[in-house]
Amino acid sequence: MIKNIILIGNPNSGKSSVFNRLTGLSQKIGNYPGVTVERKIGSSSFEDGHSRTITDLPGCYSLFPSTQDEKIATKEILTSSIESTDEIIVYVADITKLDKHLLLFSQLKSLNKNLILCLNMLDRANTNIDKVEEYFAKTFSVPTVAISAKTGFGIEKLKKVIQDFNLPTDRESKDIFFDLNHWDEERQETVNAVGEKTLLTGREYLNFILTNHLDWLHEISPAIRDRINGIEQSDFKPTQSQIQDTLHRYSILEPILLQAKSHINNHPSISEKLDRLVTHRIAGPVIFLILMLLIFQAIFAWAQIPMDWIDGLFGFITEWMATSLPQGWFTDLLVNGIVAGIGGIVIFIPQIAILFLLIGILEETGYMARVVFLLDNTMQKLGMNGRSVVALVSGGACAIPAIMSTRTISNWRERLITIMVTPLISCSARIPVYALLIAMVVPYRRVGGVFNQQGLAFGLLYFLGAIMALIVAFFMKKIMKGDSRSFLMLEMPEYRFPNWKNVGIATYNKVKSFVFEAGKIILIISIVLWFLASYGPKDSMQAADTLTEQISTEQELSPEEEAQTLATLKLEHSYAGIMGKAIEPIIRPIGFDWKIGISLITSFAAREVFVGTMATIYSVGSEDHTASIQEKMQKETFLDTGKKVYTKATVWSLLVFYAFAMQCMSTLAIVRKETRTWKWPIIQFVYLTLLAYFSSFIVYTILV
Repeated sequence: MIKNIILIGNPNSGKSSVFNRLTGLSQKIGNYPGVTVERKIGSSSFEDGHSRTITDLPGCYSLFPSTQDEKIATKEILTSSIESTDEIIVYVADITKLDKHLLLFSQLKSLNKNLILCLNMLDRANTNIDKVEEYFAKTFSVPTVAISAKTGFGIEKLKKVIQDFNLPTDRESKDIFFDLNHWDEERQETVNAVGEKTLLTGREYLNFILTNHLDWLHEISPAIRDRINGIEQSDFKPTQSQIQDTLHRYSILEPILLQAKSHINNHPSISEKLDRLVTHRIAGPVIFLILMLLIFQAIFAWAQIPMDWIDGLFGFITEWMATSLPQGWFTDLLVNGIVAGIGGIVIFIPQIAILFLLIGILEETGYMARVVFLLDNTMQKLGMNGRSVVALVSGGACAIPAIMSTRTISNWRERLITIMVTPLISCSARIPVYALLIAMVVPYRRVGGVFNQQGLAFGLLYFLGAIMALIVAFFMKKIMKGDSRSFLMLEMPEYRFPNWKNVGIATYNKVKSFVFEAGKIILIISIVLWFLASYGPKDSMQAADTLTEQISTEQELSPEEEAQTLATLKLEHSYAGIMGKAIEPIIRPIGFDWKIGISLITSFAAREVFVGTMATIYSVGSEDHTASIQEKMQKETFLDTGKKVYTKATVWSLLVFYAFAMQCMSTLAIVRKETRTWKWPIIQFVYLTLLAYFSSFIVYTILV
């Protein structure tokens, strides 16, 4: 019994939908060793009582890769061929686009892989299922199953076929596919063959594919490279051989697919009519901007009620703990450190979930591919290309996968510029920061009966980041010398209703990943920060006690006022206060005090830590456990002037700072891995920090 199942197919074949149908929530997301291309692994239970591992490889068009994602998929296919590992490949193809989706299948067939042909998108075609399955099974000599991953039709039949799959007795059997050029291992020379005299399958075809990847063959198997080193000295022409192989395969597939049309009648598509509007050079961008604005509005409008519930729940928990648990350092840590820090981020889960949900819907419907096409010309003028839009829009969720997605950009300069400006797109980690600060200076007031001012302010910050990204990209294009302009090759998927299960699973996984990854960081930082904010040098803490007594005597403070003064002075003289005081002279010109300085330091681990830090800082020593973070912050004053810290000028200065600053060490690490040097992440950190500082200075100077 084979327990490893590999899903392979072209982009937009519905492969990920099949994966979700087979695995449900029994899946995990990881990265390939040494690279950041996403891999999905899950498990599925079968009728025989056994569980099988399902792996979803990145989308791939052929074994001659042009992007990093395709290269990773090709590596895995070739590695399993070299090592002769037993696995079943379920090849997922769009039944409405078989003329484009069977090239890679034919190559895998020539490698004598254990194949099952899975014809997806059955819901979009009028098909005689029995006849089409019989026709392709007989033609290609592989089990064939027609399914609809969207509706779930045929999934159980596919699992039955996987379960009953029998290994072929002749692994080197002949194949209808052959090649015009190949490397003959026995004679160690390039052989030019014509027509059907050369019938390459199995190991022969594997050697032919390997000769086309000499530049990275050692990454697969050093032994294989040593074995065919002689090719480098021969007159073998990889590009020419790839073209011949591809054209020859299409010439074989064409009559097969022509005959198959009698069994498949595709539904008439309305995509072309919709595209006249959606990709129009004027209407298209307007539609895109309206959709983005509606997303920002939804983030605030739809999330308000669940956020209020979460806020009330954490207020109740902290109040109960403070009054029920015995007084002491542990209770203080639990209430003012851990619960305050975690509560400060959990409250924003509804907004983050809504963002992921709406972006997922746009991707599922096929709209995002239109955005790529629509903005390609503009992106080219700014030093990027249409595929950069995918990274920039994905940056609205998280910069890390967005930077990973730039691997689909073949032109190095365009890819590098995209990487360098992607962090300017406001990610979901900024949502807690924006939501906290916007609520302090922008009222929740309706505009035109549809929009509200907080949502508009939120959209303004997103557009501000996007516009700045385009401006920076334009200047980088002028500065960076690079190769020639690239061209966009893109397959436009048909418009379709979103698969709600796919959207739900993707949203769930992303929110779970965000919460748990951010939660780990916040938990650690909350504990460390509580210690730093509660303790300090012995002399300093004693000085805080003495000063409190002096102020209380002079001003005749009540016991409550004396306790609050002591808490404030102890925080100021704590280790955290010392750190904040150290950088206060630098950040004071942009309206920030030493407490904000502490948050700037801690939030470098992750932007969302800002909220947890503020929650901890304003909870340590506070007797009011029911007041919100905003209420505590709005009462804050500068120690030397007595003026309020969080004025309109300071809050907008802080918002602009977080819109531009590189407050994410994980993103820097990914940039280092993608560019394979520390040069670019250092440049990125420096220019974004300076941009954030001077932009905040301008905003603060104007509004103060």
